[in-house]
Amino acid sequence: MLHLTAKNFDSEVMHESLPVVVMFYAVWCGKCAMMKPIAEEAEKKYKNRKKIKFCEVEIEESELLAAEYDTEIVPTFICFKNGRIVGTMRGIIDEEVFHERIQKIFRNS
Repeated sequence: MLHLTAKNFDSEVMHESLPVVVMFYAVWCGKCAMMKPIAEEAEKKYKNRKKIKFCEVEIEESELLAAEYDTEIVPTFICFKNGRIVGTMRGIIDEEVFHERIQKIFRNS
């Protein structure tokens, strides 16, 4: 997953033509460590079809972004399309449910 900070967030998310899923996480977060492989698998699945871009933001490294997107609960996945938020998921999510939610979010946006 592409690592984002305040420096590259706008260009990689807000001005991206593909839908984007951003995982806000913390290095100390066990739930984040559990969800990262699921997000990485999803990235592989959608990257081959060039359908959805996956990125990550470490909340302590990018505190302003974390605050702007209300990521007090980690992991938080925020889905963007054409620079606007179209869906949000928080916490631990089963892999199958994660894929279903992503498909539903971007199908309905």
